[in-house]
Order: sequence, then C-alpha cells, then structure tokens
Amino acid sequence: MIKGSSLRPAVFLDRDGTICEEVGYLNHISRLQVYPFTAKAIRRLNDAKVPVIVVTNQSGISRKMFPESLVIETHQRISEELGAHGARVDGYYYCAHTLQDDCSCRKPLPGLLTKAALEHALDLQRSFVVGDRQGDVELAHRVGARGLLVLTGYGRGEYELHSAGWTRQPDGVMENLSEAVDFILAELK
Repeated sequence: MIKGSSLRPAVFLDRDGTICEEVGYLNHISRLQVYPFTAKAIRRLNDAKVPVIVVTNQSGISRKMFPESLVIETHQRISEELGAHGARVDGYYYCAHTLQDDCSCRKPLPGLLTKAALEHALDLQRSFVVGDRQGDVELAHRVGARGLLVLTGYGRGEYELHSAGWTRQPDGVMENLSEAVDFILAELK
C-alpha cells in the first residue's frame, strides 16, 4: 500500500473536445485533429512534473462503429504529435462500454480514474479533471478532485445551455486547455 504523502496529483484530460477536435464518433484516423495549443499546454504540465492521463469514453467500440484498434492507433498518433513538440501523455484509459453495459468505468463513473491512480500512484483528491462535458466535471467531483470545464468541443454549448441546472458547478471554466493549464499550475504552486 502506498502512503498518502507519496501520492502525486495529476491532470486527467478528456480526449475529444479537450485535446483534439470533437467530431462525434472519431471513426477514422483521418478525422483526428489535435488542437494547436495542446502540445504546449501538456508540455508545461510535463515540465512541472505533473502526470498527464487521458480518460475517454469510446462506446463506439461496443456499438461496432469502429474497432478498438482505432482507439489505440488514435492514442499512438496523439502521442506522436505531442512528442514532436516535446510533450507526452503518461497514460491513456478508455471505456469501451455503453450506458446499458453497467460498467464502473464509463465517465462520470470513477473506474478509469481509480485504475490510473493505482497504476501511477496518484492522489485523486489533489488532482484535476479537464473536459468539455458536464460529465467530466461530475467525474472529478465524485473522486474529490477539481473539475475544470473547457469551452472547446461541446463545452460552450453545455455551459451556456445547461449549467443553470447543474447541481454542482465546475471549479473553473476556461476557454481551452491552455487556460486550464495556467489555472492548474497556479493552483499547484
């Protein structure tokens, strides 16, 4: 068992709409478009020695919309693009299930975060989840982390149309991942 003091905070990033363009179901690698600010933002977290973990729902696998191999290829391509700019992701975690599958890993359920926390010695309560959906914010709050909503992807629409009805608001609302990283690094000082 790892002692609490040796656990590190991390930044958990949603994939589609946060680090790359939201295209609905990314069912072909040619549709992957990483945002131009992503590599620099992630590199800043890397330089600060903050683990970066991608957590994403990919129910298109279960729905037979695309093979699991495409998700793996997409993550490899993202890593290659980030690596070309001196940035890296420390881990990719995805849920291939639909709501009907009754799993524990489909966001906003905490399974992906708890698995990553065990495998990377992370302190979820000192961590951040950044995403473009209310479910990403809810995921953060379920594990005691801070949830940041970015206005890229579905974020602006989710926030402007639905936030008044949310039982708990995001801990921060930022234009994009770059601004979220500014906030996180200031908070971790």
